[in-house]
Amino acid sequence: MNRNDVTELIIETKIRKGIKWTDVAKKIGLSKEWVTAGCLGQMTFDKKQAATLGKIFGLPPEAVALLQVVPYKGSLPTSVPTDPLIYRFYELINVYGMTFKELIHEEFGDGIMSAIDFKMDLKREPNAAGDRVNIVMSGKFLPYKTY
Repeated sequence: MNRNDVTELIIETKIRKGIKWTDVAKKIGLSKEWVTAGCLGQMTFDKKQAATLGKIFGLPPEAVALLQVVPYKGSLPTSVPTDPLIYRFYELINVYGMTFKELIHEEFGDGIMSAIDFKMDLKREPNAAGDRVNIVMSGKFLPYKTY
């Protein structure tokens, strides 16, 4: 068994039992965004969190142990995503990436927005013209240091 097998077990059980990510997150005590990322193989759970996931998804002990191992992050199957929804984020970065960079540098200076000291909130925004996806991302600014 490997970490990808664990992700597949979680997704299969989620579908079969009709489990919602929001409900899983409440039982773990963290945001739905972080818990979902972890269940999809991008974050590391501590022993208690992994045990809770094991109960929710009926995972075997080896799967619970793998949830506690630091994963290989950023593991999309291709360098340019082919999934239409994920591709739109790639397209968004292609179109607005330089704008993000320019505005962050103008406001904060030379540095980056952390994806480690980071939080995200995704919610539905009702709109008469069709509901919108509202994503708020907040990452700590990390300036480049001179030496």
